[in-house]
Amino acid sequence: MRDSFDILLLPGDGIGPEVVDAAREVMDVAAEHYGVKLSYEERKIGGVAIREEGEPVSETTLEAASASDSVLLGAVGHPDFDGGAVRPEAGLLKLRKHLGAFANLRPVVALPSLLSASTLKREVVEGVDILIIRELTGGAYFGEKEEGTERASDLSVYTRDEVVRVARVAFEAAKRRKRRVTSVDKANVMATGRLWRSVVSEVAEEYPEVELEHVLVDAAAMFLIRDPRRFDVLLTENLFGDILSDEAAMLPGSMGMLPSASLGAPGEPGIFEPVHGSAPDIAGQGKANPYATILSTAMMFRHTLGRPDVAEAIEQGVSVALEAHFLTPDIGGTKTTEEVTKAVSRWVAAGEGVA
Repeated sequence: MRDSFDILLLPGDGIGPEVVDAAREVMDVAAEHYGVKLSYEERKIGGVAIREEGEPVSETTLEAASASDSVLLGAVGHPDFDGGAVRPEAGLLKLRKHLGAFANLRPVVALPSLLSASTLKREVVEGVDILIIRELTGGAYFGEKEEGTERASDLSVYTRDEVVRVARVAFEAAKRRKRRVTSVDKANVMATGRLWRSVVSEVAEEYPEVELEHVLVDAAAMFLIRDPRRFDVLLTENLFGDILSDEAAMLPGSMGMLPSASLGAPGEPGIFEPVHGSAPDIAGQGKANPYATILSTAMMFRHTLGRPDVAEAIEQGVSVALEAHFLTPDIGGTKTTEEVTKAVSRWVAAGEGVA
């Protein structure tokens, strides 16, 4: 196992710097505990990059991402750029494309300590454990665009190879879970949906031990609220995955609890970030929930850095802190970002419950 890694930090906008600082503190504690050396470089992305560098992500930053072992990103987006010709989110899309990060993994777990934070009934969310796998570099987000005040379009394109590679990620993940894949599409009205369904069915033949079902996206949205426990691995294209994963964030009670990993070819740097946005309305107030970003670092250690021992320690630290009611306002508590971070760090350092 390697014990030295170079991490690129991209705090971004709004609460991004706060949650990245929190995650870095926990990473440093975990690394010291396990004899791992972490080196950091910090650069700009999103609105702050537009203001200071003239573009949402610079070529220098993209080169730094390629040279790193992994990327930890906070959040991008700010209302100052709404309706502008250059948007902060373009930096994130360009980063994903540059690193070839085609598979986005978003685990959605309803933890027992947070069941009361969900707006859904306890009996609906209890036991929910879903892994959403979203194709990340194709579809309408990356297709040819036509801008205009009278007409606009976003071309959605998928190739067989793009569907095959993300489908294999989903089936491989399902083999380690409950062996069920639900593939989401809109095959009844969209050509890309029919290609998606056909290719996923072909890939499924390579995995006879995994059960496959096809569900239309509107039905999937309904089932996520009515019967979320029916899902194990949820496989979806880019646009649908963006929407459904945000909806699924309400199952555990807050988007502030959902980490994510964006992965490409083996050996390439991954991008790890919370699912939530930049929330500029609460920036600098100590209200930001750092759990999703901290859990994203656990995914980093597991999926890219090859240190599942460190990942497990961070995850257990989060679990103990939640059980001890270190809850930020979005999940029904009064703790600050700093208090939550210190609680997780104490457990990781000591290997015993926090108080």
